[in-house]
Amino acid sequence: MRQVLAGIAHRTFQSCRTTIAIALAVTALAATPVHANSKYAAIVIDANTGKTLFSSNADEPRYPASLTKMMTLYLTFEALKNGKIDKTTKVKFSNNAAKEPPTKLGVKPGGSVTVETAIYSLVTKSANDSATALAELLGGSETNFARMMTTKARQLGMTGTIFRNANGLPNPAQHTTARDMATLGLALRENYPQYYAYFSTRSFQYGKQRLANHNRLLGRIKGVDGIKTGYTRASGFNLVSSVSDGNRRIVAVVMGGQSATSRDNQMAELIRTHLPKASSKHGAGDLVAKASGESTKSPIRALANAILPKNAAKTEPLPLEPVVAEATVDNVATVDVADQESAEAQAAAEEQAYAEPIPARMADIDPVKTASVPKSGWSIQVASSPSEVEARAFLANTNRKAGNLLASASAYTTTFDKGGVTYYRARFGGFDTKDDARNACNALKKKRIDCYAVQ
Repeated sequence: MRQVLAGIAHRTFQSCRTTIAIALAVTALAATPVHANSKYAAIVIDANTGKTLFSSNADEPRYPASLTKMMTLYLTFEALKNGKIDKTTKVKFSNNAAKEPPTKLGVKPGGSVTVETAIYSLVTKSANDSATALAELLGGSETNFARMMTTKARQLGMTGTIFRNANGLPNPAQHTTARDMATLGLALRENYPQYYAYFSTRSFQYGKQRLANHNRLLGRIKGVDGIKTGYTRASGFNLVSSVSDGNRRIVAVVMGGQSATSRDNQMAELIRTHLPKASSKHGAGDLVAKASGESTKSPIRALANAILPKNAAKTEPLPLEPVVAEATVDNVATVDVADQESAEAQAAAEEQAYAEPIPARMADIDPVKTASVPKSGWSIQVASSPSEVEARAFLANTNRKAGNLLASASAYTTTFDKGGVTYYRARFGGFDTKDDARNACNALKKKRIDCYAVQ
């Protein structure tokens, strides 16, 4: 049974195929303003009524990047609720899962973690290997799991989305829209409130490492409680946020940001502008179609009850839609594994290294300051430069050359001033002891990467 959300794009899949190359072309320069950024899309939805409060390119096809993991988690929560797995179920890492490029947990082939650890690794570190391992556990194979993901998308009314993998690594046939991501954000909170708190996790302990959440709006913007960040070179910087203020609640999406900071500033501006406009009462809206015969104060609850009754049968996968035509794919930028390691490493550095605060004029900012430097433990420094871009390039190149050695480390930059010039130190943090940091440096030096341990 498919539920259709009012206000969803009315394009057919065929017309989508003819326009996706243009919409997804990677052409924007870093200095390009938001309105001229071909990757940019955004939407703000009133979660009480379903009303669209703001929309820009919301129905145009975009690459989801790690926002894909929202659906991987949705199906994981569904399996937990239906008793197919529990939080202690072991998630085994196949060769296929273990070889996924960073960011990742770095579990070796044949190793395993619990379902709960895998969930934490997705919502904080955005671990690609954990996403693939969960897909293989729940779907038998990642290909079959992708069919299940697309099926669930259709059931939720996400008509502009096709999934091909569980983690969001580049695939030219995998695409979505800002409106569909808002729909998924609404469904996650509405359908699985018992698991939604995972998205507000600031950090979690994995072995000797404490892994920080890439979503730096948590604790910085009042009312933000999740949901997910994402980045690839083709997608730009993406973010889905759920925000509450008393009885008002919105879900907002920004896609195609040119940096983590600019994306977060744009999100903060959307929240500041549109949260006060949201309704404090439930009612009918233009996003969620009320289920036939349902009487409820919440149109989202009506959708949840209609799609996922308590005794819902096992989701059967739909056939995969046809792959985007070769002529279209030729015009879409693709990223090989080596480039993706660099891109994902750069994304991790962006997500975790905040030197620039969100503008203080925004009244809804919490008085919580987020440091760009780990507060404890040891780090290793690989470079220092007066250019932040160059410092982050050092981090990206180091991760590309020695990603396996740094799988559990967190890339970041920190500044110091000398002679009136601001320098950026490129570091990897998260080492518990001086010996751990020194051992990592020794391993890097064997790959001709200079570094030293610092506290």
